[in-house]
Amino acid sequence: MVTIIDYGMGNLRSVQKGFEKVGVEAILTTDAEAVKSASKIVLPGVGAFRDCMDNLNKLNLIDPILEHINSGKPYLGLCLGMQVLFSESDEFGVTKGLDVIKGRVVKFPEEEFRAEKRKIPHMGWNALKIQKETPILNGIADETYVYFVHSFYVKPEDDSVSATKTEYGFDFTSMISYKNVFACQFHPEKSQTQGLKILRNFGDI
Repeated sequence: MVTIIDYGMGNLRSVQKGFEKVGVEAILTTDAEAVKSASKIVLPGVGAFRDCMDNLNKLNLIDPILEHINSGKPYLGLCLGMQVLFSESDEFGVTKGLDVIKGRVVKFPEEEFRAEKRKIPHMGWNALKIQKETPILNGIADETYVYFVHSFYVKPEDDSVSATKTEYGFDFTSMISYKNVFACQFHPEKSQTQGLKILRNFGDI
């Protein structure tokens, strides 16, 4: 069973339904004690980094999430749930993150992309370039297409945490695999068969 953290941001029911579709029991919770006792947690989310950190703080969820990760139990971050793993974000001024992974969250370069007629946000289907073997990618082929919606991307200090990269003007880290921590910039719950396989893989870890 996986425990999905409900902190008031994102369509959590679609993530829950994604897990249920592949036979993984998933519950939603806002309760810090439930997060502490969970065997696996999922942090989804869309929206602003600062709002996410504020909401997690108001619900007293930051320490339970960090305790869970530090205990070695599996964590899956989706979209915003990936970005908040990092040290800080530049969105709406500098905001501190969970600092599980050293690095920053930065915006795609607006002037450069405007000159190239490349849109922000990065929205739609794009390919994963697999960087290393990891259980979260079992059965996922290189160049598999998944669904993205984001204007900010992560820049890890240590590139070895990057499980996949994706080209959008340049190669950015689109998936993280670091010890017991897994995270996707894309939305597996919206990425059809291959995205659901990623959710199934997390359920099997």
